[in-house]
Amino acid sequence: MRESRGISLPWRRSPRAAWSSPLTLFVAAVTALLSCFLATSAVLIAAASGGAAMDYLAGNACPDQYGPVVSKAAISPAKVPAVLDTVQRQAAAHGFPQPVAGMYAGPFLPVSFGDSGGHKVTLGYRDDAVAHLDNVRNTGRAGLLVGDGLTKLAPVAPGDSVQYRWAALPAVTGVYHDLSVPPPRWWCSQQNSATIYAYANDPVQTVMMATDRQTFLDAARAVHLTGVSLTAGFYLGTPRTTEQARDDLDRSKALISGIQADLARQGLGDAVSMQLPFEHSVQLAEEAESHVLVSILPLAAISVLVGCGGIVTVALQWYQRRYPALRLLAARGASPPALGGLAVAELGLPVLVGGVVGIVVARFTTGMYAPPGQIASGPQIRAVLVAAGVLVFCLVVLGAVAGWRAHREFQVGRRARASGRWRWLVFFPWELLTAATAYLGWSRLSGYGTSKLGTPLAQVDPLALTYPVFVVLTAGLLVARIAWLLLRASHRVRVWSKPSLQLAIRRLASARAPVVGVLVVGVLAIGTLAAGSGIASGQRTALDTKSGILVGATTRVDVETSLGLGRAPMPEALRDTSSLIGQTTGTGSVVLVVDPETLTRTAYLGSLRDDVEALLPKLAHPVAGGIPAIRIAHGSTQSTALPGLPPAVVVGDLPWFPVLGENIGYVVSRDALTPAQLDTIPRWTLLSSSSLEQVSAALGAQGQTLTNRATQATALDALPFYVVEWTFSFVTVLGGVLGVVAVLGLFVAVEVRRRQNALAGALVLRMGLGVRALFGSHVLELGALAGLAVLAGIGCGVGVAAVAVPRFDPVRWLAPGSVLPDQTAFVLAVLAAGVLVVLLAASIAVRSVRTARTAELLRG
Repeated sequence: MRESRGISLPWRRSPRAAWSSPLTLFVAAVTALLSCFLATSAVLIAAASGGAAMDYLAGNACPDQYGPVVSKAAISPAKVPAVLDTVQRQAAAHGFPQPVAGMYAGPFLPVSFGDSGGHKVTLGYRDDAVAHLDNVRNTGRAGLLVGDGLTKLAPVAPGDSVQYRWAALPAVTGVYHDLSVPPPRWWCSQQNSATIYAYANDPVQTVMMATDRQTFLDAARAVHLTGVSLTAGFYLGTPRTTEQARDDLDRSKALISGIQADLARQGLGDAVSMQLPFEHSVQLAEEAESHVLVSILPLAAISVLVGCGGIVTVALQWYQRRYPALRLLAARGASPPALGGLAVAELGLPVLVGGVVGIVVARFTTGMYAPPGQIASGPQIRAVLVAAGVLVFCLVVLGAVAGWRAHREFQVGRRARASGRWRWLVFFPWELLTAATAYLGWSRLSGYGTSKLGTPLAQVDPLALTYPVFVVLTAGLLVARIAWLLLRASHRVRVWSKPSLQLAIRRLASARAPVVGVLVVGVLAIGTLAAGSGIASGQRTALDTKSGILVGATTRVDVETSLGLGRAPMPEALRDTSSLIGQTTGTGSVVLVVDPETLTRTAYLGSLRDDVEALLPKLAHPVAGGIPAIRIAHGSTQSTALPGLPPAVVVGDLPWFPVLGENIGYVVSRDALTPAQLDTIPRWTLLSSSSLEQVSAALGAQGQTLTNRATQATALDALPFYVVEWTFSFVTVLGGVLGVVAVLGLFVAVEVRRRQNALAGALVLRMGLGVRALFGSHVLELGALAGLAVLAGIGCGVGVAAVAVPRFDPVRWLAPGSVLPDQTAFVLAVLAAGVLVVLLAASIAVRSVRTARTAELLRG
């Protein structure tokens, strides 16, 4: 009984005994922290991607179409009350808000107002529309509201009667500002019915909005309409996560079933149709979340396994430090599982604390590394469970490694030169294996950015995503092998004339294994960070560049010739933010007629801004034999003949131009053309840095007809670009975590060699070496290690990103191709961080020398 109590004593005192080596506790806690952080962040990034995709898709959809939509292009006015009552009753039963119904009749109803006749209008109504209109005058009585555009054409005012042929309609009771394109969000789904200027030469002069449902139905009966257009939708809360959107979608399907059954009982089964317009968006968001998760899953698994490898190292280091006590316990009858349990008892608490801290940090720092999407509670719970599983696995690995080592030592018995069996691991060409994996990923990369017909998101190949990481890892292993060979041969170096350098080389050679380990992790960290951030920023730049060139500016609209020729004034609100360009074709080459004074402050010029600003003044100087022109996308067979204009005299070449893109063409100045030549330009376009709402309002107020509206924000589907960017956000996180590991590894290596460095440093100081020279020696040692890691990591990472960015382009058909953005800021930041770490580590090493007592070191 006494012996049993003696054997259990180490397990009872294990937490206190663990503090005998604070460094081991620290390394164990940090290893668990990083492993759990990566496991948690992988799940959270995927969930945040779904939330960000949902935000993007919900922003592009109309807010009353998140739920079911009841519609009918031509329904009898007599059936409308029964249908809407059914929809309202079923909505309340299924927990939906009040439906918002809209009805329209016409268009092109010929009506007269008082003494003013011959106006074509659309009769409309929408629940609560009066509160969402900008009312100019409103008497508050039931009747019809007319747009202020009509009042500019005819003296229409509240109180005027409305006559349709032989029938009298409700009177005018108010005037509102006409809705223009694009309308306010509340009117989004009604754009084609409730707005004017929706198309060129729209004959509709106003939309007469009924103040209430009964007024509209009375007016519809008065004109003997057999069918009106009906829509009814629900303003649900904007879905922020795929889970919320899927729940709304399931509830919407149940509501549709209820409405269909109720209408069928009333004999109105075919009165209306019901759709779920947001269903496709929900599927896209779920697909985006799945794409990101599947893509980062291999890297997440690899990173977690690397973290478990760190736990193995911690277990072996603990076993070596506690070997005398373990041998005594084994001699007294403790089994290998019990000794493994002792490792868990001593190191389990720091591993557990580190893991919990990793989970908490990953959750509360998502805004720093994850896509800008909301994360539902379900994925958060899954992330915690995955991290908890990783944490349990780490504890199992810790105990298993210690128990296995005890079994080999105390039960199987030691064997001579047992470590020699593992020497082949050092000489095995691991870089060939990683290079083969990288090549396999590269071969799959060619199809990553392509989308099949009907699928807006690029096809996922997780192996293609691992290509950049394995290229960087291959480079790290090659650098490490070269460094290993150089350090083995460093004993031949004799540079005692420069003692600081000689001492630095000797210190590096005496710690080859830690040096090589830190070097591999450093190259992998910096290279992965460079590749991940470079590819992610490349997608952002590609989206901005492609949409900017395609549209030409923030907003582009085609305008009337009167505005293009200057016969109609430019609105004051757009004068400083807009530019007019003409366009004509006829010879195979497109000709753009630009205004050099306003183009550069409005158009999207990107990387060509300096070139364009240098060439535009040359268009103003007359030349003999033609018109000065900038040639775009020069081709060997390109003709200099311009349709209806003198020949082009080329003053410069550009690879692309706003609106024109990479299509072959010419750019000329409108100042170089005569008024007669300007009259031949058939198409005029306004480019503006203002929003489409501002442009439409300003030009609409002048009565301008606008067509072919386009904005940089909506010209391209941004979701495929975002998915690639979000996917590589995990690669960036992985690089950042490995960077922390590399820095900690460097500091730990310095701390482990504290006594050795202190003794050697104290002796060389006694021999006459100055403190500054000793500091310089440590800077050379650590600087060589960090510098090699930084240079190799940046070179490999940036090179991989430069090659991979075009391959990950989801819209390769649209020129120009994706290119790596300027990485100068990143390179300078990494260099600055490397210098700071080296100086700090060298200061720690020298401080241990200056504070050490030589006699105590020699006695030890």
